[in-house]
Amino acid sequence: MKPALIEQAPIYPNSWHNLPMGEALRQIIETSLADSSRKFFGYHMLRLGNLSSAIELADCPIKHRVNLTLKHHSYTGVMGKSDSLPIAENSVDVCLLINELDFAKDPHQVLREVTRCIIPNGHLVLVGFNPWSLCGVFKYLSVNRQNPLHQARFFSLNRTKDWLQLLGFEVTAVRRTVFSELFLGRRLAPPSSWLNWCERYLGWLSAIYIIEARKRDIPLSLIKPKWKAKPKFATVGATWRSGAMQVAAPWLTKPNK
Repeated sequence: MKPALIEQAPIYPNSWHNLPMGEALRQIIETSLADSSRKFFGYHMLRLGNLSSAIELADCPIKHRVNLTLKHHSYTGVMGKSDSLPIAENSVDVCLLINELDFAKDPHQVLREVTRCIIPNGHLVLVGFNPWSLCGVFKYLSVNRQNPLHQARFFSLNRTKDWLQLLGFEVTAVRRTVFSELFLGRRLAPPSSWLNWCERYLGWLSAIYIIEARKRDIPLSLIKPKWKAKPKFATVGATWRSGAMQVAAPWLTKPNK
């Protein structure tokens, strides 16, 4: 397993048009997230990176959406680095991380920053390229070397899920879609019974995977001790006689004259 941290960052695509069949991939991701996006709630959505900023979730009730990119674009709302977000802690309700880890120099730091910004019980949507797919195989072949997918990191689904669980995320849904090598630029086939069969039985061969997760914060509660402290002293017995207290201890009584 290769380390997540590398010395030089990969070439980052400026838009979906730089990826093979990029516009079709964008539409597939939007369609896959259409139903779940209706359940997102809150005030602020962060779309991190050039690819995430182009994702339109028309049915999502969150209207305030902030696009954060490294360079200025027409859709840029905030300029900044994904591994050092200029966002306040616990201020984002939903964060889109569309193929951002595949082109990141330090994906661990990106996830730590995203975790810091998302509120407790906030949502994270993450999309990545599958290294066990045909697309992952073509990455290591000398085919269309100018393709930006040769620069992508291709982290596996299980490895990404482990990172999220270590940061306190609960994975709520996983989808696998697109069964194509992508490098040859062939047109993606419309949904069919064959593709539905592949998604059901050959999901581990899909070109991309979609993860939905929620940030879980377990509050600390004080546990009260069940034991009670016992006094270290013993009481002295005493009796009342004729309105006056007579101490039972014989050595404290006065001698008779």
